[in-house]
Amino acid sequence: MYLEPTLTTFTPPAGGCDCHTHVFGPFDRYPLARERSYTPPPAPVEDLITRLDRTGLGRAVIVQPSAYGTDNRRTLDAVRAYPDRLRAVVVIDGTEDNAALAEMHNAGARGVRLNLISAGGPRGTTVAELLTRVASRIRPLGWHIQIYTDLDVIAENAATLQELGVDIVLDHMGKVDATQGAAHPQFPALRRLMETGRFWVKLSGTYRVSPEFYGNAAVTALARALIALNPERMVWGTDWPHLANHNRVASAEPPPIDYHAIDYGRLLSLVPEWTEDEKLTAQILSSNPARLYDFPST
Repeated sequence: MYLEPTLTTFTPPAGGCDCHTHVFGPFDRYPLARERSYTPPPAPVEDLITRLDRTGLGRAVIVQPSAYGTDNRRTLDAVRAYPDRLRAVVVIDGTEDNAALAEMHNAGARGVRLNLISAGGPRGTTVAELLTRVASRIRPLGWHIQIYTDLDVIAENAATLQELGVDIVLDHMGKVDATQGAAHPQFPALRRLMETGRFWVKLSGTYRVSPEFYGNAAVTALARALIALNPERMVWGTDWPHLANHNRVASAEPPPIDYHAIDYGRLLSLVPEWTEDEKLTAQILSSNPARLYDFPST
């Protein structure tokens, strides 16, 4: 089960935002998708709010997890309960009419997630077709597309991504292996995309680019290299409640998994270590997410 957060090593700025979280349960009211790849324990929105309060953060973004499929009720109801503090990134299947999308927007949705890893997702032209279809639906709302995939897929679809007319957010440090960092063969492609001003990177999921929960020198170097690409397009997140590894293959009898025992406060304290600059820390934690997720000015 998840740990209680310790105090941070710094005072977060007003409007500080955790841009990548999930909530689960209660399952009698919000049942998980039948076809999923894992079965998590409950992670109530109230526990998320407790973590924000204890670490001095004002806001968070709840990202629809793959275990709920396209049933966004749990995510959106959580945001409705704290409309001044929370926003949502949802998952859609393309059958939603304009009224349904408008309702999601009114509830606090500001983006759509494409999870191309946990879903065992498509690549190449199939990804391009998916991106084009989703972008056409969300463009009138001003939403962004959040993509969880590796940098090779991003590079393969760079031309399509630049033509979508919506902002693109890359999950979990672009899924760049920290041992490669800026030496990754597709890092130059990422640099070119970041120069367009339509791409964002979430400095989240340190343990998804490195085997160590809180990162190491390689993760610090990667974070700094990403920030240097375009500091105005960087946001940060914890990936709370920190799902443990699972096989990512959907089934009718998905295995139960627990959460990594990760200290929320310690994750937050990494940000000033990466930036070594108070103003840049405030930009990444507060002003950048306020623009991306349409939070009011602090």
